Amino acid sequence: MTVTAGVDIGSTATKALVLKDEKIMGFAVRPTGANPEKAATDALDKALEKAQMKFEDIKYIVTTGYGRRAYSKANENINEINANARAALWLGSSAGTIRTIIDIGGQDSKVISIDKDGIVKDFIMNDKCAAGTGKFMEVIAQILEVELKDMGELSLRSTKPIKIGSTCVVFAQSEVISLIAQNKSKEDIIAGINNAIASRIVNMGKRVGIKETVFFDGGPAKNIGVRTALETALGMKVFVPKNPQVVNALGAALTAYDLVKG
Repeated sequence: MTVTAGVDIGSTATKALVLKDEKIMGFAVRPTGANPEKAATDALDKALEKAQMKFEDIKYIVTTGYGRRAYSKANENINEINANARAALWLGSSAGTIRTIIDIGGQDSKVISIDKDGIVKDFIMNDKCAAGTGKFMEVIAQILEVELKDMGELSLRSTKPIKIGSTCVVFAQSEVISLIAQNKSKEDIIAGINNAIASRIVNMGKRVGIKETVFFDGGPAKNIGVRTALETALGMKVFVPKNPQVVNALGAALTAYDLVKG
């Protein structure tokens, strides 16, 4: 039995995942907060509890994400680009050969081009502002006074999506407040936001090339409205794994398994 763990310490959320011989046994997600090491410890403890295992059972731990160097018990760390590629190839095997990865996180978004073996060929990342990220969507949800988890279904009820001029958090916030004052529906506003996010991602992707099959992960991938807008903008279907928020943690755990097995 070979037990490995991956911990993805992101800017807003920390994810931990435990594997036993390449089988997912348990995972957990918690806010990163001001203490990334504590977040990593808590997330891994919870993942182990779900897996009905102890910390001593783990042979190797690999971390990834912004805070990947913050967890002192890790054996090794890798960047999130490679972690994402490793997991996408593994998870997406049933969907065909993954060639493009779209990852929307809490504070950044990425488009990654990989070859048939999962080797990263090129990537582009927006990490200078929160435009089109999970944080951007949280801000819009707060302004509209809706639950973040409900935004996807609400957007699908839109009959006339409103064109949003900016995906900058500050400018979009002002724009949404103005639209509310004009009695525009929440559904149409959210649909417009999703379309703006999708357009931004597609424009990013053009710089590295978008090829099928497209793999979509990160917390916002759980939002059916964003997924639908992205498919419309791309003109093709995207593959979303069952638990898109823990993909990078899985990639780290798979890398740990690779290192143990040599």
